[in-house]
This record gives sequence, C-alpha cells and structure tokens, in this order.
Amino acid sequence: MSRPDRLFELIQTLRAARAPMTAEALGEALEVSVRTIYRDMAALQAMRVPVEGAAGLGYVLRSGYDLPPLNFDTEESEALRVALSLLARTGDGALMRAGQRISAKIEALHGPSTWLHVAPWGSALDDPAKGCVPKSLLRQAIREERKLRIDYRTPDGERTLRTIRPLVVIYHVEVTMLAAWCELRHDLRHFRTDRIYGWTLLDESFAAQGETLRALWAEREAAAAEPPEAGGAA
Repeated sequence: MSRPDRLFELIQTLRAARAPMTAEALGEALEVSVRTIYRDMAALQAMRVPVEGAAGLGYVLRSGYDLPPLNFDTEESEALRVALSLLARTGDGALMRAGQRISAKIEALHGPSTWLHVAPWGSALDDPAKGCVPKSLLRQAIREERKLRIDYRTPDGERTLRTIRPLVVIYHVEVTMLAAWCELRHDLRHFRTDRIYGWTLLDESFAAQGETLRALWAEREAAAAEPPEAGGAA
C-alpha cells in the first residue's frame, strides 16, 4: 500500500472508531509497524488534519473532517442504512467492511441512529463449507478482466466445467448471481454463486472486451420482460 493510500485509510479508520485508538491498534488494523503509525500521525498533523492525541494515549479524529460533498435527508439516510445492513446477507466480508465505513460517514453527517446499524455478522446466503466462490475473487476478476475456470453444478446437480469471462455480480435478496460470457456456450449466462464449487483465477485476460460485453448484457437485461430466474442458466 502506498503512503497516500495508507494515510487515507488511517483517516477512514479513525473516523469509524468509537473511542481513541492506540498506535498499536492502528498498526494492527493497517498491518504496519507502530513506528510507521507515529510517522504517519506526524504527517497528518503537519497537513492540518484534526487528529488529536499522542503516543500511549490514543488518537481521535475530530468530527466533521473531510465530509463527503453529498447530503441526504432523513429518509434517504435511513434507506442507505437499511441497504447497508443487508450486506451481511451476502456473506461478502469485504463489502460488509466497506458498508461499515460508509455507515460511519453517514453518522458523521446525521449522527448515530438508535434503530439502524450495519451488522458485522449475519445469516449469509452462501455456505463456504459447500463451496461458494468468494465474492471478492469475482470482483477482482471483473476489475482485472481475467478469465475464471469454474466447477459449476446445474439445478439438476450435474457437474459442468466452464471457462467464463466474469462481468457483473448481481446481489438479489435471496441469492447472488454472476453474469458472465461462457466460452462453452459462446453466449452470456447467469450463474448462481452458491453453485460454484471450484474455481481458478486464470492469468488469461479478456482486456478491452469487458465493457463491450457488459454493454451487451445491459442491453439484453433492459429488453428482457423479467429478470433472470434464480435457478441460474447454464
């Protein structure tokens, strides 16, 4: 992680904290040494970031710093909190942690809510013990435009091996789907992530094709009378 990225993450961590954080706790959160935290704190204070505290006492970020340039009314902020709380249902740890950071930003704008919060746990839709490809891996493959080889189970329980170009992760309330270009079928397909029992992120790239394929998928979705069935096409 570069130093600018680390300083940004340090600010975000302090913003989300409910109490002063020691250099040791910050170092553990950012996976750096205590000495690095001390240097970074000095750098933030030199940049007039309102960080208060000292070595051995813990650090806090004064409220109101670096607020996002968006504002929401009460119902909008409540809608965001409800949506963020549903992230726990996805079983996607990376998105859940991001949701908690977003929730902290909303609280900085509107104050804490006594009846809505982003749960740090939940009844995940996908059971890792049964397979279930990590959502973070899917997002990585989409961002990097890298192909995936998957071991997929059809609704009838039939095993099928596919090489796919992952395009979109679709979070429904009760199931998570992956839209992808299937090289076996030479067409777009939807796969249920809880039926992907094996996966390999390949070095083979489909760079410069992702946006075109996503545009084709979006065009078909817009033309479809109904959303894809939860069964997942294969």
